[in-house]
Amino acid sequence: MAFQPEVKKARGDVPDILPEPEPEPTSPVSDFETSYNYVLSRLAGMDQAIHKLNVGHYTLDVKVSQLMDRLSRMDAKVGELEDNIREVYQHSKDNRKETGRLEGCQKGHRMGYKCYLVYNSYEDYAGAARKCLERGGRMAMPRDRREQEALADYVKSFFHPGNWPVWLGINDLRSEGMYVFDDGTRVSYFQWRKHFLSSQPDGGKRENCVAMSSDDGDWWDHYCDRTMNYVCEFDDRVAL
Repeated sequence: MAFQPEVKKARGDVPDILPEPEPEPTSPVSDFETSYNYVLSRLAGMDQAIHKLNVGHYTLDVKVSQLMDRLSRMDAKVGELEDNIREVYQHSKDNRKETGRLEGCQKGHRMGYKCYLVYNSYEDYAGAARKCLERGGRMAMPRDRREQEALADYVKSFFHPGNWPVWLGINDLRSEGMYVFDDGTRVSYFQWRKHFLSSQPDGGKRENCVAMSSDDGDWWDHYCDRTMNYVCEFDDRVAL
């Protein structure tokens, strides 16, 4: 092993291990400025965010206002459309009534200022009354012997040789025994069936609606919810 002589360090040489430098003292003013700047930056960020939020709210308000305007215009158009639909519906009802009246006088039986038409379809009393009104007429209401005989002859010829009852526009629904026509006027002429075995009316408070037999024209009282054929009468405007 080779011999290495010891090297002596000259005075003034830097030692191998240097001492750590002492930290510089922190200034309190510097810490305050840092915190202050931080707060300012946060406030600036919040202000920017609030500005964006306000812009968003304004934009939303504008869009909501535009939407409300469109909805208002749409409501107006819907209202106008509903008015048109009601008008068309009313015209349709009027046309149906006029068509029904013309059909009643063309296909039915003329009697003075009236036209009678038998409808060979089953309805209860209320349904028959409604059907006649929808066609521009009313249920048949014979007011005297002349009208009763003319109506009875027409109904008999319609159903001959069978015997089918038909609803008339007569009832005592309001007061038992006080018979009125469907227009509310009192009945003054009656054609009740008279027979020693079965005289009419005999239903009491249970049978309150009147029907005519097609074979002899006599009247019978019946349950109003019974279904049978019916007769409508119409104003003959040609005769008028």
